[in-house]
Amino acid sequence: MTQSVVDVREVGVDIVQVTMQDRVHKNTFSDELMIGLSQAFADVEANSRYKVVVLTGYDHYFASGGTQEGLLSIYEGKAKFTDGNIYSLALNCRIPVIAAMQGHGIGGGFALGLFADFVILGRENVYTSNFMKYGFTPGMGATCIFPEKLGLSLAQELLLNAGTYRGADLEKRGVPFPVLPRAQVLQYAYELARQIAEKPRVSLITLKDHLVASLREKLPKVIEKETKMHEETFHQPEVKERILTLFGK
Repeated sequence: MTQSVVDVREVGVDIVQVTMQDRVHKNTFSDELMIGLSQAFADVEANSRYKVVVLTGYDHYFASGGTQEGLLSIYEGKAKFTDGNIYSLALNCRIPVIAAMQGHGIGGGFALGLFADFVILGRENVYTSNFMKYGFTPGMGATCIFPEKLGLSLAQELLLNAGTYRGADLEKRGVPFPVLPRAQVLQYAYELARQIAEKPRVSLITLKDHLVASLREKLPKVIEKETKMHEETFHQPEVKERILTLFGK
């Protein structure tokens, strides 16, 4: 029996865990993973009892961004990153979402985690906004959520430089999230989830709506601008060459 690339299960009273586990594609945004994530959050929304979501990955991978095929499709004008809107799933989820980033967060995969209400990083893991590594400007709402969650100075560095940072490096830079040994990330998330689940669901939904209202309002305009920047930057021959030679390195 084939294992689903996205697993949804209850891990405590009123707590649901969404696990990305596309081992074939190492949690890059394959069609299977994107469809699975969208369905998982639809299932969460349909459940009137859940109070908090724990979003996590498998082994050393949280989420690894676009597939090589997907990036080439955007280069060729056959696709846009907005075709599969998974970047805002956590933001638009009615109940709080904890991103237990126990593994690497790469490009859009890092952005996916940052859109959660709570973020927990692994000290040994790699986190990078690697869009510019391939020569095209960031997408997936990264130019919105990175400054929002990391502060303007560090966000500009990550977005422009496309450097690779360990969780320990980001901890030294003062990121406002818990940074723990990889093996402790999920247990920390469970304890946090239990604390959140003690609160009334209506109150959690009401407060989240208030706290993220400005971000929800701002994001569509940022996505529109990111899409326009892609039209200017994505179709350069150098970008295709970089996708073909640098992907996965």
